[in-house]
Amino acid sequence: MELLLPIALIAMFWFLLIAPQRRRSRKMAEVQAGLQPGIRVMLSAGIFGTVDRIDEDSATVHVQVADGVILEVVRGAVVEIAQEFPQPDGEQPEEA
Repeated sequence: MELLLPIALIAMFWFLLIAPQRRRSRKMAEVQAGLQPGIRVMLSAGIFGTVDRIDEDSATVHVQVADGVILEVVRGAVVEIAQEFPQPDGEQPEEA
């Protein structure tokens, strides 16, 4: 009976902290592995852009954030595949 409390605490710790972190890490790895040129992404700094090219040798991604402005970031800086760019002044996104 005295062993039940520590086991319950370990189980609660696992389900509340460790399991959700593993799910987040797995999802992040899937996002970063699925990067391809032309995909819109959000960087960890909150910057949105389009993947221009991926350099596998140095594990970097070149992201175009504006016409002629390309940022080189580490692959881990890409945190999300963006469904739509936020447009200034409520403009509608351009159709490709």
